[in-house]
Amino acid sequence: MLLFNEGCGAGEQLTAETARMRALLSDMERILEGVLPETLVSEEPPLLDRWLLGNTLTPALVGLSTGHPALPGTNRPIATSQVFLMSADMNWARTLSRWYRLGRPAERSGLDA
Repeated sequence: MLLFNEGCGAGEQLTAETARMRALLSDMERILEGVLPETLVSEEPPLLDRWLLGNTLTPALVGLSTGHPALPGTNRPIATSQVFLMSADMNWARTLSRWYRLGRPAERSGLDA
């Protein structure tokens, strides 16, 4: 949820979220046109290994991230923002924030690398 002040302009947070939603909408439209995820990414996307869909109020992925631009490290445990798109072959996912290449699905016993 974003707060805004009526008549006072957008504010930084609302402006940033609007840009993220526009980027997501653009990617969704391109997928509808048949464009492949690997052609939509402008930089190397992070790899989310040993991933699974988490049970949150919205669908999200949890897994071990490598190459994330904001969460550096190798095999770093993360939870993504809301998942909006996932390829049928389970190789790609588009969250509110970015594309992820998906590695191996996690076993139900845990995320051990």
